[in-house]
Amino acid sequence: MSIQTLEQFISEQQTQFPQAKGEFTRLLQAISLAAKIVHREVNKAGLADILGKLGNTNVQGEEQQKLDVFADHYFMDALERVSECCYLASEEHEDGIDLTKRNKYAAGKYMVYFDPLDGSSNIDANVSVGTIFSIYKRISTGEELQSVDFSQTGREQVAAGYVIYGSSTMLVYSTGKGVNGFTLDPSIGEFCLSHPRLKIPEHGKTYSVNESNYNQFSIAVKQYLQYCKEIDKDSNRPYSSRYIGSLVADFHRNMIQGGIFLYPDTFQYPNGKLRLMYECNPLAFIAEQAGGIATTGENPILDIIPTKLHQRTPLIIGSKNMVEMVEKFIVEFSNEEPSFA
Repeated sequence: MSIQTLEQFISEQQTQFPQAKGEFTRLLQAISLAAKIVHREVNKAGLADILGKLGNTNVQGEEQQKLDVFADHYFMDALERVSECCYLASEEHEDGIDLTKRNKYAAGKYMVYFDPLDGSSNIDANVSVGTIFSIYKRISTGEELQSVDFSQTGREQVAAGYVIYGSSTMLVYSTGKGVNGFTLDPSIGEFCLSHPRLKIPEHGKTYSVNESNYNQFSIAVKQYLQYCKEIDKDSNRPYSSRYIGSLVADFHRNMIQGGIFLYPDTFQYPNGKLRLMYECNPLAFIAEQAGGIATTGENPILDIIPTKLHQRTPLIIGSKNMVEMVEKFIVEFSNEEPSFA
């Protein structure tokens, strides 16, 4: 049985584009390297003093975990050193870093947005966590970045992916030509192709949602959740509730087995809670490339025009048939007033 590493796969893909100069290849290699370092630290977290809260809050008002800061440092460092980026933005920083204004490293043509450690509040309980990344190509040609560079929709991503640190560590990514998954083989220190041409099943048997927010959901979402729990043998209901509380872990399970993830708008978060640029856009890009759907409930995630770095949005994502059913409920109950009842 032959083994194809991530670097071999990327190099093979690059040969299909004679004009390619290798910048994008080096960028993905940098992400791969940082992921390996985070994998190492996550797997020895119980043995080293990197568990628990740091005592600070990030720009989102969330308490930072020690591993949040660690992962952010290594992804920032790896991406900056590869010299292919002109802009870096992380969940952990209020502002992005415009590398065109720095002299230490040459500014490249790629813009990278990332969540260095999604689900980190679960790390002390040994629950799977992950990294999410989104890559855009700079549009402007001047010395400095322009507003047009920051207003690109998710459809203009040149690549997106995530890393899940679980029972095994996997890197899943897409460049707009399907989705491929690579599992880290610790014995050789390489990500190896394990899930070629990933597809989300059109239907699944699980739904993922934080039901503690049930009383804050719209009537449409409440009705859909009741639909999920009804007994109907013809449509294989009731569905099973599976909510890990780590976006990457919930999404990855649905990628493999089929299912739906919902984080809709609530009374507390009327614009949604998840961040568009480094959580929703990259996962929506992967979902659509794998045959799934990602929507706010009314509009495709990938069509949203960003207006700020930490912009929030509702997210309903997963198997095609299941997401379409939610959209039907939203249309049906669109004139109903939200209620705490």
